[in-house]
Amino acid sequence: MATMAELARDYTELDGPTLSHLQRLVASWGMLSDLCFADLLLFVPVSSSADRFIVLGQVRPTTSQTLHRDDLVGHIIDEVERPLVSRCWRLASIVEGEVGIPSRNERGRLVSIPVRWQDKVVAVMTRESALSVGRRPGELERVYVEVFDRFARMIVAGEYPYPIDEPVTSELRVGDGVLLLDSTGRVEYASPNAVNALHRMGMYSGLEGMRLDEVGIDETAVDEAFDTALSVTEEVEGRPEVTVVIRCMPLLENRKVTGALVLMRDVSDLRRFHRLLLSKDAAIREVHHRVKNNLQTISSLLRLQARRLPPGEGKSALEESERRVRTIALVHEILSRDASDQVDFNDIVPSLLRMAEDLLPPEAHFRIGHDGEAGELPATVATPLAVILTELLQNAAEHAFPEGPGVAAGQVPPGHEPLRVHVSLQRDDGQLLVQVRDNGRGLPEGFSIEESTSLGLSIVRDLVRTQLGGRIDMRTDGGTVVDVIVPTTAQADDDESLPAPP
Repeated sequence: MATMAELARDYTELDGPTLSHLQRLVASWGMLSDLCFADLLLFVPVSSSADRFIVLGQVRPTTSQTLHRDDLVGHIIDEVERPLVSRCWRLASIVEGEVGIPSRNERGRLVSIPVRWQDKVVAVMTRESALSVGRRPGELERVYVEVFDRFARMIVAGEYPYPIDEPVTSELRVGDGVLLLDSTGRVEYASPNAVNALHRMGMYSGLEGMRLDEVGIDETAVDEAFDTALSVTEEVEGRPEVTVVIRCMPLLENRKVTGALVLMRDVSDLRRFHRLLLSKDAAIREVHHRVKNNLQTISSLLRLQARRLPPGEGKSALEESERRVRTIALVHEILSRDASDQVDFNDIVPSLLRMAEDLLPPEAHFRIGHDGEAGELPATVATPLAVILTELLQNAAEHAFPEGPGVAAGQVPPGHEPLRVHVSLQRDDGQLLVQVRDNGRGLPEGFSIEESTSLGLSIVRDLVRTQLGGRIDMRTDGGTVVDVIVPTTAQADDDESLPAPP
């Protein structure tokens, strides 16, 4: 289904400001439909035609049954089908009559209302309802329809919709509660649901003839609406844990405020739910923060223990374990900033690169860079992927250069260029490709990751395949190239543990 803007562009001559005026009307006309207990349709002339119209909008009431079962948006009608619409357009005045409803095989009551914008009629809004036979409306229906008629006259005069975008409070409908104010701001009518909302705020006195501040409601929104002749929305708190949203819409006549319609709804449960969500989000962030702190503590203990050991396998093993723990802590540090379970992996990569550079001696000639975008990943993917990337970078730093007498880790042997390692990230079709490429000596002849006894590569292999459900490929191409392809959603059970040492 095409949008209102697309239909207007393809079939009408509406310009930008005019279309914005009609979009504001459609954005707020659910209230109008409720007030008149009828369907509302918006007709605009088709380009270069005075007798053909396209339906740009349709809304059904929540206070009554709909007259139209079908969606009419996008339908094109002519003067024969809707003569009252065409007549309203030509006369630029309200036209009333009856219309046939083919889908129901009956007739309905129709009121055609010209929509004016900057002293020019730009559309026709129709109010379409079933014929009333032998039924006297009650006070609520009478008041609602009278208020709709006042809004209709404002539409004809170009005074409604207001020349501002309505706030995003779609939950406010007429059925939630209505107050009708006179020109002095005193209550003329209060709907039963409005009275109930005020009772929940602890206000039990009679409302009619009273100003809102006299019954204990902040009148800031009402005063601002009367002063600016614009709609104003705000939240009002009564008793503790009781919150009511009110929207005050001034009723205008000849640009003067003659009263106001106040919609109100008790949103206490919704706000309580929002507070619970905020509390839950804060708790989640705190958990990740504490996990990060605990991992950093473990990392510090491993580092202290490693310093007490003489050079050898034991010291190296503790240093590698400390590095892996620190890598996982980086992910939880990112998670502690946001309550979501998603991590922007590009925020982690620079820290992993610096960690790899820090493992080399100061005199090492080691250049490392990265490009591409990984985007947001679930924590269940980001955590093992961070460990994988750290292991691959460490493997490149330790094994890319030829070994020989007097060659320390990361130092450039005679006749060799400085070691360059580049990390590329590419996300496409639900998969992420992580490529780690260096310009070192390449893989040993006959190397197979399946048969590798290196603890680091064993961890990488099992994390990629078992926990992430991905693929890994290692080859020699001007150095060592490692391609890791993983789905961007977790594939395996989160309880999968790191592989045991070979």
